[in-house]
Amino acid sequence: MMAPPAGVRIWLVAGATDMRRGFDGLAAVVAQQLNRDPFSGQVFAFRGRRGHLIKLLFWDGQGLVLYAKRLERGHFVWPVTGEGAVSLTPAQLSMLTEGIDWRAPSRTWQPEVAG
Repeated sequence: MMAPPAGVRIWLVAGATDMRRGFDGLAAVVAQQLNRDPFSGQVFAFRGRRGHLIKLLFWDGQGLVLYAKRLERGHFVWPVTGEGAVSLTPAQLSMLTEGIDWRAPSRTWQPEVAG
């Protein structure tokens, strides 16, 4: 995935979304349920009920962009709350799209001695 521009807000839309929705349907969710502007340049992430599919919607200045990813194994970690949105950093978005638990990533190596 291409990295979002610096300073762009990234929002996870809480709850499950009907993944049959496309550009217009997801933009309507952003406008009606979150009361946000889907054409603001912010990134909005949606997850399906089964958890193995996500879609990212954002305005690039010329048109809406829809990015979709399906995991063959595992699921995307999502907030427990049923409505609203959660803000992510670009690093957390990167972990999310790789199927990593972005809430509390664990290090694969921990130094034993400083220096």
